Amino acid sequence: MPTASFPQWYSVQTLAALSLPLAAIAAVALDRLLGEPRRWHPLHGFGALANAVERAFNVAAGSRAASRQMLDRPQTQHIGRVAGRLRGLLAWSLLVLSPTALAWWLSPAGLPGWAMDVVVLYLALGARSLDEHASRVASDLASADLPAARRHVGWMVSRQTAHLDAAGVAAACVESTLENGNDAVFGALFWFALLGGPGALLFRLANTLDAMWGYRNPRFVDFGWTAARADDLLNFLPARLTAFSYALCGRTRSAWRCWRGQAPAWKSANAGAVMAAGAGSLGIALGGAAVYHGRREQRPELGEGRPATGDDIALALTLLRRCLLLWLAIMLCWGLARA
Repeated sequence: MPTASFPQWYSVQTLAALSLPLAAIAAVALDRLLGEPRRWHPLHGFGALANAVERAFNVAAGSRAASRQMLDRPQTQHIGRVAGRLRGLLAWSLLVLSPTALAWWLSPAGLPGWAMDVVVLYLALGARSLDEHASRVASDLASADLPAARRHVGWMVSRQTAHLDAAGVAAACVESTLENGNDAVFGALFWFALLGGPGALLFRLANTLDAMWGYRNPRFVDFGWTAARADDLLNFLPARLTAFSYALCGRTRSAWRCWRGQAPAWKSANAGAVMAAGAGSLGIALGGAAVYHGRREQRPELGEGRPATGDDIALALTLLRRCLLLWLAIMLCWGLARA
């Protein structure tokens, strides 16, 4: 009597092909069930380390004011700019490339390696945290507690929120939700699909340093140049895939029209594509004037239709969930096709 063999579904090749999609599904499920760790999140330690490295490497930040007269000379300005960028490149490489290479080198084979990928991606994702922050603002607006809504949306955005009306709070929250859909979810998934756990780690660390150092102020304009440019590069494809996902899962024609017509005017091409497509998909108007660090900035308009309301926050979160399911389904189908 012939010995029964395992079905093709359970073959080693099939399980290997499905390893990455199943790891992504498991990590997303963990994020949904547990959210971000309340204590001892590795990114908190990374942030403290990044601050220490910046203080050690960004020596020009403390000496720039004292040598202002020397820096007025064009040749000295150029040398200082190059030196600042080189220090920033070295610091960025130390904090991003070294841990990524170490994670790649230490990644074990088999089930332990799969579990490590799941944990790394789980820690790189922020879907539930984003949902919680945005839902809190929506709840504040629904209960007409504008002071609380201003305070809570201030945790999500860099603009000043103390004088926003209800529509301004809703617009700020929806903009942050759409943009962070890429930064906190889809960007990490994209690099995980390409490079596994080390890819997700690379993206999350680079994105975190951009949030810390990617400013055009005297302290970071040179030192943070690498962090800003690296984040732009790593986000180039994920941002456009996120925008495409927003278009597919909402008002497709409107999203495509807004993406093509409005994104180029935004100061960040990546964020412009994501928010323009997202606003068009939701059928609302975003962008416009906002106050940053005491200065009023007139930003380009995004989307089309009526102004945002508190109800649109839930719609933006629903759009993100649909897109997340779409990404996981595509990853699973790709794994099955390779099996």
